Amino acid sequence: MIKNTIRTVFLMALVALLFLFIGGLLGGQTGMIIALIIALSMNFFSYWYSDKLVLKMYRAQEVSRDNAPRFYNMVEELSRNAGLPMPKVYIIPQQQPNAFATGRNPKNAAVAATQGILQSLNERELRGVMAHELAHIKNRDILTQTIVTTVVSAITMIAQFAIFLPFGRGDSGGPNILVVLLTLILAPLAAAMLQSAISRTREFEADRVGAEICGSAESLANALRKIQASVERMPMQASETAQRSTAHMFPVNPFSARGMSRLFSTHPDTALRIKKLMEMERTGVYS
Repeated sequence: MIKNTIRTVFLMALVALLFLFIGGLLGGQTGMIIALIIALSMNFFSYWYSDKLVLKMYRAQEVSRDNAPRFYNMVEELSRNAGLPMPKVYIIPQQQPNAFATGRNPKNAAVAATQGILQSLNERELRGVMAHELAHIKNRDILTQTIVTTVVSAITMIAQFAIFLPFGRGDSGGPNILVVLLTLILAPLAAAMLQSAISRTREFEADRVGAEICGSAESLANALRKIQASVERMPMQASETAQRSTAHMFPVNPFSARGMSRLFSTHPDTALRIKKLMEMERTGVYS
């Protein structure tokens, strides 16, 4: 737990330092403030309303104890184990087995599972996945993601506007094209890689806390193995109802990640996650 927390803080500090460096290089203090204000405004809306938007995007239907008693009772029990308020519970009409959690804080949270995951996992495995999602809520990972996204968005905006604004000028007073081009290309890439690294760290922590919540690291490991196999067989296709920008919300990336895209993966290698979980199961130490 301490190791993952330190790693997250370190990576977030790197994002902040990158923002200060790029802002100072291209935009100065004024440019940094303008970009940060714009990014804050954009992500404020996202932080407050993204849960409703993403649930609508995936056509999630809210369920209760009356129409989905097994699933609802499971989430209720796991929420008590985690010391969390009962979240709203949704089912997504999607055959690929997957799930996600959303909401700006534990009091305004929701968990959603696809029809595919309810049908393909046994009860212990499903408990492991839902415990993982509740761990994201408990760890306030949505807030962490919003903070990082805000700074990364600001870095990207500064880089994109650099060519149009009097930033990065050479000795002659004209634009220093080399500085502008390098920053335009490298700054957003570096920021995106740091953002992905933070997301991967939070996934490891959610695995650990999720195993504690459900009381079985092996159950989550088996679930991840099945979900990964299913994703490889039938990756979700990006569309109006399934966007790659939401990939970080799922326990396993529902879209195929190949080649260079793995550098920006929001999830750690599933085999490594399973290995760590099985080590927890063997030793009984969730760390």
